[in-house]
Amino acid sequence: MKSIHSRLLIMLFICIIIPYFLSVVVIYGYTKSNVEHHELENTRDYMQRTSEDLQQYFQDIINLPYILYRDHDLFRILEYGFENSIHSKPTTIEKSMETFYLMRNEFRQVRFYIADEEDLFTVYNATVSARSHQPDLLQEDAIQRMINSGSNYMIEPPRQIENYNNAAIIPESDDSMVLTIHHQIEDVLSNELLGIITVNSDLDEYARICERLIQNDQEAVLLVNADNYVMYASDPSLIGKPVPDEYLQSRIGEKEHYVNDDIILSNTLSESGPLEGWQLVKITPSHVLFNEVRQTVYTNIMVGVGVVVLGLIMISIISYKITRPIKLLSRKVRRIEGDNMESPFEDNQEDEIGHLEKHMKEMMTRINFHIEREYKLEIENRKNQLKALKSQVHPHFLYNSLQSIGAVALRSNSPQVYQLITSLSKMMRYTIRADHWVTVRTEVDYVKAYMALQKERFRTHLSYAINIDDNICDISVPSMILQPLVENFFKHCYEKGFSKAHLDIYSEIRGDCLYLTVENDGPSLSDEELMLLKEKIYFLTDKDTYSYEHIGLKNIHDRLVLNYGPPAGIELDTMQKQGFSVRLIIPLLAKEDEQYESIARG
Repeated sequence: MKSIHSRLLIMLFICIIIPYFLSVVVIYGYTKSNVEHHELENTRDYMQRTSEDLQQYFQDIINLPYILYRDHDLFRILEYGFENSIHSKPTTIEKSMETFYLMRNEFRQVRFYIADEEDLFTVYNATVSARSHQPDLLQEDAIQRMINSGSNYMIEPPRQIENYNNAAIIPESDDSMVLTIHHQIEDVLSNELLGIITVNSDLDEYARICERLIQNDQEAVLLVNADNYVMYASDPSLIGKPVPDEYLQSRIGEKEHYVNDDIILSNTLSESGPLEGWQLVKITPSHVLFNEVRQTVYTNIMVGVGVVVLGLIMISIISYKITRPIKLLSRKVRRIEGDNMESPFEDNQEDEIGHLEKHMKEMMTRINFHIEREYKLEIENRKNQLKALKSQVHPHFLYNSLQSIGAVALRSNSPQVYQLITSLSKMMRYTIRADHWVTVRTEVDYVKAYMALQKERFRTHLSYAINIDDNICDISVPSMILQPLVENFFKHCYEKGFSKAHLDIYSEIRGDCLYLTVENDGPSLSDEELMLLKEKIYFLTDKDTYSYEHIGLKNIHDRLVLNYGPPAGIELDTMQKQGFSVRLIIPLLAKEDEQYESIARG
């Protein structure tokens, strides 16, 4: 049955919490779409400006060799050859080459090739190398592609700097990645090839231009040429290599697409000119793009949690004021369901609950009167029936009958049935006979017979151990002091679902007392429950007020105290909330007392 309090909580959940969080989801989706659109538009604008800056930069680098046409000494070398330019001093030529090298800070190496004499000079670190003959330079792939394309320049993908024909002094420690650009120097009138100028420049300048697109460490940018080679990348390992397959889609159209939760945008730098067909690609993880949106959602969720907490507090206060009288009345009714017919109903309230309690109090008074009368009549009737039964059935007849049934079981090849009947016979003989004192061995045998029957009842493996020293087995103790404890084990463990609980029965002698302990690792008691149980066992003596729930424990305790005096009794322990333990304390009698007791039992 759902309480009014739980119904109020359900109403809060349906009417407030669900709509609120649904609105958060809708707002998140709408905001995410707007943020994505806004950020993508801004990124496209940045990429367009960056593309224009890159075009301007490469245009400046490519146009730089045209300055040589105004340097008469250097141009005469290219036009007539070094040997035929007798009017040019070597120092002047070297000065011109050094000046060209120093025109841009990013230049790492410049190679001047004279087509007429097939000689070259290399400038590295502002130092001109000696003249070197290289007749096969025009056969290089890059040079051939430049000549065949009809263009005056060729841009190669970045690679590690190399020593051209061993003409320059480049240390082995210099492993810089450089961008290589080849330029043709031609005669203006005849278009005759005069020479080749090859420039190796570092990547810092145009890398700086590309990096302006990156606003977060987790973003990346790529510059890809028309042949699908990476001219620059945030990841240095990709520079100079073919474009990874997952980024090839970005070269189709201008729209963004997603790869592994990454947003990839591309922009074509130019349809003509030095960067024709080049692509500028930006990769942005979606979680970076939508980070602020998620933060907003988290803030809204936290606000929602606060609203829910305030709502719960409000409903708790309201439900406490409204439903408290109803809950108290419900508890009193449940006590009646638990056979507690003395629930105190009050009739001092002036509302509907007080009126209801008044009538229930009158009703319970009448019911208790009838129950008490019927109970007394039932007790007298049961006593009469028991007397009649005892007068009709002799115990020996029961033993003989059980033995006969056991014999039939053996003849029917049912040894298990015979064992169960034997266990039942032992228990009946033990309980019917008039002995009040037995040996520890006899008491343990009775417990074993009881365990055998319970094992058949529950049809499962019973986990228990009985460890009683041989020197203790012949000690006399009051009968029926262990079996009720074992019975409690089944009542509070097995019958309540703790079928894997383990039962231990063991003994020890300390000082002048024998200790018999029965403990299990099943359900335990709280400190309050343990204190209440001890109060009922040790102090409560009025039969009219005593609860029969723990009458077995109190009966054992009272019998031990009656037979041995105050030092005897039972001790209870919750085993640090890991189970429950009952220890029987039995003082050891002197031999004279034992002899006197045996005579008294006589």
